Amino acid sequence: MNVTETTGSYTKKLVGSVICEKEKDKDLHIFLILQKNGRIPISELAIKLNMSDTPCLRRVKKLENSGVISGYSANLSADSLGFNAIVYVFVRLTENSNDNADMFEGAVKDFPEVLECSVISGSHDYLLKIISNDLLSYESFIKQSFGNLRCVSSIESTVVLKQTFSRQQLPLIKTEKKMSFF
Repeated sequence: MNVTETTGSYTKKLVGSVICEKEKDKDLHIFLILQKNGRIPISELAIKLNMSDTPCLRRVKKLENSGVISGYSANLSADSLGFNAIVYVFVRLTENSNDNADMFEGAVKDFPEVLECSVISGSHDYLLKIISNDLLSYESFIKQSFGNLRCVSSIESTVVLKQTFSRQQLPLIKTEKKMSFF
């Protein structure tokens, strides 16, 4: 007995206890291809997916509009552009309150040197990834930016001596069965 169930934008065909989710499989393939080459023409993407251009474009647009695909960008070489210092910074706030958190997060968003900001557990409140031309520039940045934030109690810096690799692609193949994006 075949049963068809519609959930969100997916139609699952239930055959006994086997669930066929062909649309999710296509989406997974789209993610894998676009993570490697976000500039691939729709016509080439459609060929790789064994689809025609229009349905392929429609599917990509749907993934963009839903927020699963959040944007496209060029990966620039930091070294080639003179950014030679990566520093991880542990930040402790003066008080763990919503006001201090909002003040800190709002200020940090405006600093282009801060590549990442994460709320963490443990003895610190935040972990930042900061990039700078060199350690002197980093020191100047810290004094000028964080020195003016009254909500910051302390910072601890860990300088990266050598970055062995950096990955932007999500490990979709290993988590394929756990994925839920709609």
